[in-house]
Amino acid sequence: MTMATTPATTVLYCADPLGGRRVDPHFAAEARALRAQGATVALVDHDALLAGDAERAVARVPTAAGGVRYRGWMVPAARYAELDEALRRRGGELGTGPEAYRRAHELPGWYDTFAALTPASVWLPTAPGAIPDRKRLAALAAALPPGAGVVKDYVKSRKHEWHEACHIPDLGDPEALHRVVSRFVELQDEFLTGGVVLRAFEHFVAPEGAATEVRIWWRDGEPRLFTAHPDSPLPEAAEIPARDLEPVRAAVRALDCPFVTTDLALRTDGAWRVVEVGDGQVSDLHREVDPSLLTALLTDDQSTAGS
Repeated sequence: MTMATTPATTVLYCADPLGGRRVDPHFAAEARALRAQGATVALVDHDALLAGDAERAVARVPTAAGGVRYRGWMVPAARYAELDEALRRRGGELGTGPEAYRRAHELPGWYDTFAALTPASVWLPTAPGAIPDRKRLAALAAALPPGAGVVKDYVKSRKHEWHEACHIPDLGDPEALHRVVSRFVELQDEFLTGGVVLRAFEHFVAPEGAATEVRIWWRDGEPRLFTAHPDSPLPEAAEIPARDLEPVRAAVRALDCPFVTTDLALRTDGAWRVVEVGDGQVSDLHREVDPSLLTALLTDDQSTAGS
């Protein structure tokens, strides 16, 4: 009697732009851990994908690969859909489909599901380089609670330029609002994704001995890995009480995406708040976390290809 074998998981990593036959150095340790777990690593040309040449981007992916996962640098939702189409033409299928990727990756996709758990937000579709005028920005900000705010696009902020291009001390000050948003749009340049997002500012505190933000990695609606946010100098993730995690679990399940990250921070009033949601395929891992803890989530085949 011959026992059926389960095909090895195939994970697509970004190729090193300086040596296209190896994994990008940022993800090399993960790729080694994956191979040690029996998975197959294939390479995607991220630069070609961003340039709109999905066929060239997947040229090194084996044909008839079946279900595959992506793990690498962020990809705009439209380019991700092109990646999915190119893989399907070669007999592959992404475990997270394009619509699920967009829901988790872009704030307008996940905000309504997490609205009770995250700072109040409003957004305005904006092309790269196009700065909304003062009147439109003031009208947008008026929908938020009075006080301070932050600006970001659908995916990223510029928190490392906090005073220059992120924090708005008073949303009711049209000159300051326009100045900070203008600088944000200018610095994002061609990489501005979707539009301008304004969020109410909330004060957070760092639990003693732990990072300010906890990144939770969810597979199929279950929290599988807790890490510090990758920007944190501290490697330890704070413990989140089960009662505080349950509303987040319910929201993640309602979002209905197979591999999601949520970044949580402790507000000064003791409430754990969702600061950001992301697709786990393109969420970064803290440098001091054992990569095999994450790759174990990629080789766990309890979920199927999603929409």
